[in-house]
Parts: sequence; structure tokens; C-alpha cells
Amino acid sequence: MVYGEWKVMKNKKQGNNWTAYYDPDTKRYFAEIMYTSREGREQYDYEISRDIYDRLGTFGDDVENERLIKEAKMTYSFENTMYGTLGPERTVWDEEADEAMRKCVNKKSGKRSKDK
Repeated sequence: MVYGEWKVMKNKKQGNNWTAYYDPDTKRYFAEIMYTSREGREQYDYEISRDIYDRLGTFGDDVENERLIKEAKMTYSFENTMYGTLGPERTVWDEEADEAMRKCVNKKSGKRSKDK
């Protein structure tokens, strides 16, 4: 959308298993990929570039969108599946980026909680 000379950027994009966010306050981009099935849940968060954000949603299927997201830096992973684990496994790969993404997601959804 263009209003005068100002281009309004969409702050959230979504596919079947992925969601991408732009935080205009910090000028940062994030994406999460989440798989849920009867075997459990997996979630992977990434800090992505504007180029990746701009290209998301332009592919014919979500597999290509997920491949593009996976080119970026992973900031958080969560795996709770019945295959080979005794419980949920969480790994925070980048504490600062993970916290920045959590704040961005909470702003978009109106949440105040610090829990994921």
C-alpha cells in the first residue's frame, strides 16, 4: 500500500507452518516455524533479514518459504516429541534476539506475558 510517498510495510506474514514479523520500533525481522502433530510439537525461531521477509509468501508452496527462513540465524528451538526425548528440549541460541522477538510477538498479539 502506498499513501503519498510513504510506503506502509505489513508487520506480519503467515503461512501454514510459519509466521514472520517486522518490528517497526527496532527495525528487526523475525520468523518462527512450528510443527504440531500427535507426536508432539517443534518450534524454531529465526532472526531474518528484510530481503528474506520481503520474499516470504511469494512462493507457490510453504516448503520454499520454510527453506528461505532456515537460511537465517536460529535464535530459539523447542522440541517436544515422543521420539527419543524424555521431555521438552529447549535451546536458546541467541538470548538477546530471542527476547526481542518475544517482545515483538507480544506487541502484535497484545500479550504482556514473558512466557513463550
